[in-house]
Amino acid sequence: MPPVSILCTEFEMQVSQLRLTVETYAFSAELRTWCERNRNRFYIPEWLLDEWEIRVNADLTGAA
Repeated sequence: MPPVSILCTEFEMQVSQLRLTVETYAFSAELRTWCERNRNRFYIPEWLLDEWEIRVNADLTGAA
């Protein structure tokens, strides 16, 4: 596998590792599992979260 650019997001590195294209994101069980585990930690495209009905924590500051 070629070296990953330092400007890639964790999401982009994951889809690269899984060898997915934008057209195949929504059909990947492995990517969905990764997104569910990391939804509050890393950037994930909103359209994909909507497709899978994954909700993120709107308040990540910890202030309540």
